[in-house]
Amino acid sequence: MAALGKIRSKGIILISIIGFALFAFIAEEAFRSCESARNNQRSQVGEVLGNKLSVQDFQKLMDEYTEVVKLQQGTDNLTEDQLNSVKDAVWGTYLQTTIINDEAEKLGLTVTDTELQNIINKGTHPMLLQTPFVNQQTGRFDANQLKSFLAEYKKLAGSNAAETKQAEAIYKYWRFIEKTLRQQLLAQKYQSLLGHALLSNPIEAKMAYEAQINESSIQLVSFPYSSIEDSKITVSDDELKAKYKELKPLFNQVVETRNIKYINVPVLPSAADRKAIDAQFAQIKADLAEAADPTEVVRKSTSLQPYNGLAVLKTAFPQEIAQRIDSIGVGQVYGPFEVTRDNTLNLIKLVAKQQLPDSVEYRRISVGGNTIEEGRTRADSIYKALQAGADFEALAKTYGQTGVSTWLTTAQYQNATLDADSKQLIETLTTLGAGETRNLQFTQGNVIVQVLNRKALVEKYQVAVVKKTIDYSPETRTQIYNKFASFISANQKAEDIIENAAKSGYQVLTANDISTSQHNILNLRSTREALKWIFDAKEKQVSDMFECGNNGDHLLLVILDQINPVGYRDWSDAQVKEELKAEVLKDKKAAQLIEKLKGVNSIAAAQQKGGKLSTVEQITFANPVFVGETGASEPVLSGAVSTTAKGKFSAQPVKGNGGVYVFQVTGKTQLPTKFDAKQFEAQTRQRVMQAAGQFMDELMIRAKVKDNRYLFF
Repeated sequence: MAALGKIRSKGIILISIIGFALFAFIAEEAFRSCESARNNQRSQVGEVLGNKLSVQDFQKLMDEYTEVVKLQQGTDNLTEDQLNSVKDAVWGTYLQTTIINDEAEKLGLTVTDTELQNIINKGTHPMLLQTPFVNQQTGRFDANQLKSFLAEYKKLAGSNAAETKQAEAIYKYWRFIEKTLRQQLLAQKYQSLLGHALLSNPIEAKMAYEAQINESSIQLVSFPYSSIEDSKITVSDDELKAKYKELKPLFNQVVETRNIKYINVPVLPSAADRKAIDAQFAQIKADLAEAADPTEVVRKSTSLQPYNGLAVLKTAFPQEIAQRIDSIGVGQVYGPFEVTRDNTLNLIKLVAKQQLPDSVEYRRISVGGNTIEEGRTRADSIYKALQAGADFEALAKTYGQTGVSTWLTTAQYQNATLDADSKQLIETLTTLGAGETRNLQFTQGNVIVQVLNRKALVEKYQVAVVKKTIDYSPETRTQIYNKFASFISANQKAEDIIENAAKSGYQVLTANDISTSQHNILNLRSTREALKWIFDAKEKQVSDMFECGNNGDHLLLVILDQINPVGYRDWSDAQVKEELKAEVLKDKKAAQLIEKLKGVNSIAAAQQKGGKLSTVEQITFANPVFVGETGASEPVLSGAVSTTAKGKFSAQPVKGNGGVYVFQVTGKTQLPTKFDAKQFEAQTRQRVMQAAGQFMDELMIRAKVKDNRYLFF
């Protein structure tokens, strides 16, 4: 009891201790919860309609589409720009698919397997023409080729590794096409449903018809706004505020952006660096001239342009290479020459030029065995049987293959990096005549090929290219780096950087409205870390030095100047202010010009006021007039002219986008077009549907899209 009494006597203290412990426990859990939420956010590429897209799921979509692009372009690797296009395409598709699926679910819209199969059987959808299952004779999608491939694909498990890999790539490509077709069909259904809610009527159609057929000719006197100097007009803040109220909807921002100030220091080669690369190219040119096979010379040069030793089309090469090929003799070396677009020095050797088919139809039988020797022996017997007249397809089926023909096009291999077996196969197929058969020995076995058809003989070129960046030396880079680092160390505040940059030979520049959807900033590569910093920094904060560009050939310092949040930008925002000022200036200039034209009732009188005379014909209400004297499109002028009778002078000056105008109508004509109510109703409805086509923008805003790709990709 004494112990219990002692505990009771300390009740307040115990309650405090327990309360503190509970608070600490709750706070810790809250901290963990917040930290967990932050970690979840860090692992999310984005969000739409509350659906979170993880990095892993986005990467899977990226990998899928990347393989599709590689197959389409016949290449093993994609450039940074191509990868960025893939990222945008995948993100855009994800957004549209998620939003359309949500809308479709509310409406009960679906795409059935039967509908999809009907599209495939019909074979007219444009996407189907991008598949390998196009009949080269008819140029149409062949559903039977697809069925044959899918049947053969199931039998390929455990067969030749190269065969399986190729078939797997085509199968994944087809599955992507099938999925995309389903997505497109659902979107078309939704758009069609929306479109049928938009109607036209005979009265509207009649007005549209008359707006197109009634033409006017005028004498026009223009008074451009540029004829009045901006400096002669004062604009007050009250006038800017009033104009802002009028135009406020134009300044609604749906995504957060940021304005920055920055110093960009390019790392350029010195005179000594340039002398060294010139000497290197002189040696490479000599080696190319001597080499019968330039493969090793190109490889050792570390050229940016690979050499696969095959004859290809000129389109396989960059434009600066392609446009010079025809001026080079076979065996000759051209260059070196500089290309400023990519800052490279280039050499070209034309190894061979020949007429070859652009596409070849062939069939094949892959032959293997328990040993390489057993496979070779079996291939020899198959080849002899074919030479004796055996049926190719029947023989192929004996070995578990279809023997169905396929087409090989130049585009499939001209940009690819090829092994020796693939090169041998392509060279054989492009040089064999129709009906000829060959037994080819490859590393893993034999392949018997038979060419059935050769199509479109074209000029092909075997060209070796040495393309190398005109680079700087480590010493040059160190010197430039140290100088800039010293400047940053001495000027760590934003105001100091802005004040002292010019004294050290640097220029502070401005970039506005940077968003998270960008892959880079300032058109510089490898600036993702800078982009991440920009969206994590506070206003007026100064970054560390970023090494970016191609292999760090640019040094970048960033000041976060302004954060532009979602919502209406204030009238005092510098960019908004500039737009408002331009509009107010236009209004004031128009008022001055209109006042100047008081009492003017003829073309001659208008000219005496300093106007520019021109003749404009074929003016209709349906199309805005373009006025050369002001360089502006003027819809309001089209309306004024259409309501003015022939021979009449304009009732009052017309305030346009580029100036103030007066005119006299000199002619009225009507085009000899018969009114077709149904046709013009359809045209009117089509125009309305085009305007309504912006519905996706509205749905995107409602979907509250969050784009965090910049954190990961």
